[in-house]
Amino acid sequence: MKKIIFTLFLIASTILNAQQSADTLRVMSFNILHGATTKGDFNLEAIAGFINKYHPDLVAMQEVDYRTERAKKYNLPLELGYRTQMMPLYARAMYYDGGEYGEAILSKFSLMTTETVKLPHQTKSEPRAAQTAVFETASGNKIQFVGTHLDHQRDETDRLMQANALVDRFRGEELPTILVGDLNATPNSKTIKKLYEVFSKPDHKNSIAPTFPSTGPTVCIDHILFTQPEKWKVLSYDIICDEYITDHCVVVATLVYTPN
Repeated sequence: MKKIIFTLFLIASTILNAQQSADTLRVMSFNILHGATTKGDFNLEAIAGFINKYHPDLVAMQEVDYRTERAKKYNLPLELGYRTQMMPLYARAMYYDGGEYGEAILSKFSLMTTETVKLPHQTKSEPRAAQTAVFETASGNKIQFVGTHLDHQRDETDRLMQANALVDRFRGEELPTILVGDLNATPNSKTIKKLYEVFSKPDHKNSIAPTFPSTGPTVCIDHILFTQPEKWKVLSYDIICDEYITDHCVVVATLVYTPN
């Protein structure tokens, strides 16, 4: 009997320790300019090479074409997934140019559940979407990753509608959730303040540093946010500007998640 109790104790301790283990994640937000570059050419090798250089675990990509004419009928999520050896996931925001246009995620983790969240917009505005993906780490932590691209117009009406929808969708969410993307909103905007009802900005000076344009950034519109801020530690938060590969700077953050 004592042997059985001791064995059960070891099993329980092993499970508990796995649940309490911390995970380090490198997260990237990358507006890929529909596969083009600022020079107007089409260079998937350059995009994939840039991603591979920084070894992210998760990438949220915006302005992603799926079999459009301007992207030479390429399935960009699949092509970039192959070139980076990461799992691709795509969310259509709208039909465009003979194909589709939306958001994509690349993940080094296998994905447990995914969802495309259609975001509200005015009739004459571009449709927008958010892509969610839930994965489980080797430590047993389940984490939700969300990539999105909010409306770009100067008027904030659509962005506020979309921020409200995201707040409604993720308010009360039990899973720790990372929201990443080109939000087209500055840190002091009504849109970001609305998102702050559920999400938090990393405690790092670069989290409010300019990210656009890549030729000399003046505004911070690309963001990495998360829920349950007490469980996250920010090891690094970098704004990387490449004047050739895209018109946005790329945001890369190394985050440590500790469940307890």
